[in-house]
Amino acid sequence: ALERGERVRTELRVENKNRTVGGLLSGEIARRHGAEGLPEGTIEISAAGSGGQSFGGWLAPGVTLTLHGDANDYTGKGLSGGVLTVRPPEGSTFVAEENVVIGNTVLYGATGGRAFFRGLAGERFAVRNSGARTVVEGTGDHGCEYMTGGRVIVLGKTGRNFAAGMSGGIAYVYDDDGQFSSKCNLEMVELEKPDKPEDIQTIRRLLENHQKFTGSTVARSVLDDFDKELRWFVKVMPTDYRRVLEHQAEIEERARQLSARQGAPV
Repeated sequence: ALERGERVRTELRVENKNRTVGGLLSGEIARRHGAEGLPEGTIEISAAGSGGQSFGGWLAPGVTLTLHGDANDYTGKGLSGGVLTVRPPEGSTFVAEENVVIGNTVLYGATGGRAFFRGLAGERFAVRNSGARTVVEGTGDHGCEYMTGGRVIVLGKTGRNFAAGMSGGIAYVYDDDGQFSSKCNLEMVELEKPDKPEDIQTIRRLLENHQKFTGSTVARSVLDDFDKELRWFVKVMPTDYRRVLEHQAEIEERARQLSARQGAPV
């Protein structure tokens, strides 16, 4: 894969003493191919067991890393373009969406890529996330803390102080009991309905990928009656980020109108 771009499939066992699984591989990809990495799916790794700290750290484009088990703190730290999945082992008898599968401070400082977690996360999920797209089925306290970019879907309950210091990106929280507003830190964000076409498309696409990569029954249930289930989602939108997007849209519209007046292709 590194030399000729050929697709590679492999399996491995991991234990919680194995830290930063995928980090050295990602560094080698970056050294040889730069930030663009390899085409998605070039290297697929299926792991089983309990991942140590920073499992999937800095995962580069081209690597798909799936863990059948659970992982410790800092899972997906610095995720930079790869696809990371943590799901219960095949044949598990516990209810995934009621049990923790990843630790605290997951996706810390992630800049890109996608991550799907079938189960609950600990505290500070997606802290300082600046570009990753992710789905999780519940979080502890301080979710999306200091987040600056990316998209997050929480398919379940959150802890307190959600979105503290969140200045960018967008989160969508499934709030079927109406309790989320009391848990969200509204100092820098606003809550609204995700009724814009781009919101609906983002939610549907991420849930479809979550179900595909993890086999999530929660995602499947929402997708089976999507139009009805969509009403339970709350969009968490940073106030300053909204202003930036609106200003950017105004500039693009003026450029389009100017091009049209000048007879240039729009």
